[in-house]
Amino acid sequence: MLTIKDILEIKALEGIKIVAGEQGIHNEIALVNIIENPDAFDWLTPNELLLTTGYIFQDDEALQNKIIQEISKINCAGLVIKMRRYLQKTPQNMIDIANQHGLPLLELPYNYTLSKVISIINEKASGRYDLLNRKSLDMHNTLFKVALEGGGIESISSKLAETINNPIIFLDNDWNLLHYTDLDTNPVPLAYGINLKKNRPTFSKDFIDTIPNDLNEMQKSITRIYQLEDLAVTCRILPVAVANYIYGYIVIWQTVRDLNEFDFIVLEQASTIVALERIKQKEIEGVRLKIKQEFFDDLLTGKITSLETLQTLCDLHGLKINHKYYCVVISFSNENLQNQHDLISRKYETDNIAKKCMNLIYEHSSTINGEITCLYRNNQIIVLVGQQDGKQDFTINETKQYAENILQLLVQQHTQTSFLIGIGKEYKHIRFVHKSFAEAHEALRLMRRFEERGAVAHYADHSIYHFLDSNINEVPLKDFFLESLGAVFEHDLLHGTSYLLTLENYFINHMNISETAKEMFIHRNTLIYRIEKIKEILKTDLKSYEELLQIQLALRIYRLLGKSLYHDEFAD
Repeated sequence: MLTIKDILEIKALEGIKIVAGEQGIHNEIALVNIIENPDAFDWLTPNELLLTTGYIFQDDEALQNKIIQEISKINCAGLVIKMRRYLQKTPQNMIDIANQHGLPLLELPYNYTLSKVISIINEKASGRYDLLNRKSLDMHNTLFKVALEGGGIESISSKLAETINNPIIFLDNDWNLLHYTDLDTNPVPLAYGINLKKNRPTFSKDFIDTIPNDLNEMQKSITRIYQLEDLAVTCRILPVAVANYIYGYIVIWQTVRDLNEFDFIVLEQASTIVALERIKQKEIEGVRLKIKQEFFDDLLTGKITSLETLQTLCDLHGLKINHKYYCVVISFSNENLQNQHDLISRKYETDNIAKKCMNLIYEHSSTINGEITCLYRNNQIIVLVGQQDGKQDFTINETKQYAENILQLLVQQHTQTSFLIGIGKEYKHIRFVHKSFAEAHEALRLMRRFEERGAVAHYADHSIYHFLDSNINEVPLKDFFLESLGAVFEHDLLHGTSYLLTLENYFINHMNISETAKEMFIHRNTLIYRIEKIKEILKTDLKSYEELLQIQLALRIYRLLGKSLYHDEFAD
């Protein structure tokens, strides 16, 4: 094993000398690297011998001190400064701090190039690298065998913790816990400082925010300090990634011993094995999800007609055939994802949003008097709410309030995502839940048609629109509207008034003058004047039941047809 002492004895490097940190003269050298970037500390590893011309810190005493402190903390082998390029002599403050930390500080004569020094040292270390490569290959085969034999993340975690002699934490790409392995020799048990509940965030948000989101900034493991009440724990963090997608993270709770070069090689190998394991698990989950989705596709389209088959499938997928059910469909869209050109990344991010939303719905399932079942497909989360037979039926207000609560939670957690929620009617038997599903979709369709955003609608809210839109051609609908309210419509167009909007609000507020004026933020007398003008235009007193029904239907048609009315010949 090549050491600092060996470097001083290489004849080809005659003139190199140690000026500080002689306590570390037996430090082992794993590799040689050049440091000319003051922000490169995340890229350094233990046992690196670092070379520099001193350019980056020649006139910066604070940076000089920081460099010595940081590379000491990382357990680098030492620092070699080429003299007379930018520094005539090694700054005394660097010598003092290097002596404090026991970090070898060496001076290199001016006539040597850094590249030549690297070449000389690598030549001397080549035999040691062969041994290291053989050891790393053996470890790779061991970890790969564990994965092939179905040991999974649990066995990989155990073997890895044993090899590097430090606790290990495996997290998914949202920093939720997958698995961990603690050691009896750990002086700071994992349970002391972090949350060890599976599928829940393990570290604090402040800590997670210090980790780069961009994989390009985290190609190698990085060091972060996790601050407990009276302790500072060194954590080494490595991404579990394939191509440009991060599947999770490996965190080393570095409390038992410092990591060496072999440990870092093992960690990189483990990262690849864990990535393959995560991909495999995702494929298995995908198969399970496909089987589940095929059942729900048949259920929600009414294709399962046999009660015996329905009973078997419901038992398999956790539904109760004797419960009453209604369906809630949550449609979501994220503009940032729509702008992504990488289809695979967009799919994974969309799936992650859906997964988080479903977890949130399950977490708050106690807020509704019924059993919750969620599934996801095509940018929609479908929620089936079931209630035991014999219990009181869900009221429309209860179902809408539940959906409003869910909407509020989703919006709080996903500020960049927009949501629409449609609700179908409750049915006495699960074999009719496809009707509730279709009704929820119809509520969504009409909300989009009316350009509603962030809204909740029950099918019953739009039943009159559904009837009109589904059963009557657009031409007779226009004719009916123009015959009933065409005069008011024409007046609004010609004079810039808003009598149709006034009339609509008047009926929404049950023809109550005070409530309507309040709702429209206008004076009561202004509203009375408008109503009188409307009566005058329509030549009616708005008292006849048949006339009121006709006007209300015409107002529904006006909303249903929307902008298409303005392209009618009448509007021209």
